[in-house]
Amino acid sequence: MAKAIYFDMDGTIANLYAVENWLPKLRSADASPYEDAIPMVKMNLLARLLNRLQREGYIIGIVSWLAKNSDDEYDEKVTRAKKSWLDKHLASVHFDEIHIVKYGTPKQTIVDNPLGILFDDEKPNREKWLGTAHDVDNIIEVLKSL
Repeated sequence: MAKAIYFDMDGTIANLYAVENWLPKLRSADASPYEDAIPMVKMNLLARLLNRLQREGYIIGIVSWLAKNSDDEYDEKVTRAKKSWLDKHLASVHFDEIHIVKYGTPKQTIVDNPLGILFDDEKPNREKWLGTAHDVDNIIEVLKSL
């Protein structure tokens, strides 16, 4: 099975929680915080590293949750917003997998390689991951070491 690297988005590479009034906006079915989130790492460096690792045989993917208690219409808005964010901030990266799924979905059950590497800000997601999981503190350093 190929080597793989997966990223959560919110709180991992996109600073959703720094967007002013992010929670009231999400509760009112406003998807704008997902587009307005600022990057949490140097995106040009991240893109270069991901492109290099992809050339070396790594699968590069996103595995991110939709908003809590959302309906199908809001899920579509959030999915578009998250993909737009990726297009804006990581335009040169051609992701092999993008999974934007219902809140709470076990991430290891939806990716092609659950034995790969996961970067996620939520400890329970890291603990349930079947491969190697890292928090958000050293993303660049971990990728450089691969």
